[in-house]
Amino acid sequence: MFRSRRSGLVRRLWRARVVRRSSDGEGEDESSGSGSEVGGSTCQATDSDPARPCGGGGRPDDDPELKSVTFSVLKRLKERQLELLVQAVESRGGLESGCVHFPRPEVRIGRRTVAPHVLTCLLWRWSDLQQPHQLKALICCQSYGQLDGDCGPTVCCNPYHYTRLCGPESPPPPYSRYPLERLRTLSPEESVNSSTETGASPSLYPPPPSTSDLSDLPGEARKRSHWCSIAYWEHRTRVGRLFAVYDASVNIFHELPHGDGFCLGLLSSNESHAENVVRTRKKIGYGLTLSKEPDGVWAYNRSGHAIFVNSPTLDIPNSRTLIVRKIPPGFSIKIFDYERSEMLQRTSNSDLLDGPYDPNSVRISFAKGWGPSYSRQFITSCPCWVEVLLNINR
Repeated sequence: MFRSRRSGLVRRLWRARVVRRSSDGEGEDESSGSGSEVGGSTCQATDSDPARPCGGGGRPDDDPELKSVTFSVLKRLKERQLELLVQAVESRGGLESGCVHFPRPEVRIGRRTVAPHVLTCLLWRWSDLQQPHQLKALICCQSYGQLDGDCGPTVCCNPYHYTRLCGPESPPPPYSRYPLERLRTLSPEESVNSSTETGASPSLYPPPPSTSDLSDLPGEARKRSHWCSIAYWEHRTRVGRLFAVYDASVNIFHELPHGDGFCLGLLSSNESHAENVVRTRKKIGYGLTLSKEPDGVWAYNRSGHAIFVNSPTLDIPNSRTLIVRKIPPGFSIKIFDYERSEMLQRTSNSDLLDGPYDPNSVRISFAKGWGPSYSRQFITSCPCWVEVLLNINR
């Protein structure tokens, strides 16, 4: 019985391996854009996440050696480790799962040697993955910060504890460049009714979140200082209260099997009944994870559709252009760099600004981009988006 259960888990994992997708130019609704800049992104990948499982049966591109190596690696794991791996792979990261430790020495596939965690990511996340430096361990993983060099005898091989990097060391071309949107301070009443033609971002320079405006929190949590607040918007309407974040990471999602964090699916407004909002809400899915790390704030796209990010620390310094980055599923990017922000605020040229703006605000749109490459020119025309208001007193 013991042997048969282990063998069954191994077979389930092999059947769940990803299928290499053909390059047919298929886009993500309007989020794929239409310009040549979009097609040249270093963030684009052949296999998007959530991965499409093989579903069993033989394939023309089945590699007997890969299968042999995979079975050899999996059979070295304990049954509990196999169960954790199955849980992560079959839920596509929707269920929280622990680390799956494996000895660090690389495994050989033909003429190529790969680290164990790279092998599992190749099998169940991205079949086009080339190098380990393209991966980043999530802050929840015990291998976080330990991928460079030999930092222990084992490495976590849970493929959903990793994300693919999207700059800044090798940033993609900007997906959207548009003259800096005119930004001005708005009252809550103005934020709903102001014209989208102004390009104003409704909640820029918001008042400090009051106790009544923040999500209900235990008394102990209130004593700690929140490092950011999150506002959810549908077009020009803010939906729900500000959500204060105290933990190092937070999930922003529409639905998760057993998720905790900021659940957008529980919020609704008059805008929520609009057809394009309903469609976009369904695409949020697992959403994204924000994490405050030593080098800045990171966003990890957990959904099955791209997200689009604008941040002061991703913009071109002393420029009137606004940069919007497209982050494909499974990728992550540092959306805010504290040190860079301080430097930019010291060296910024106020003459280039068309009005006041919040240097500590990051905007993220789900599934829909904005700018000259898209039908939407302003973030306030996007159906579903969030604004991350960073607390500089971190």
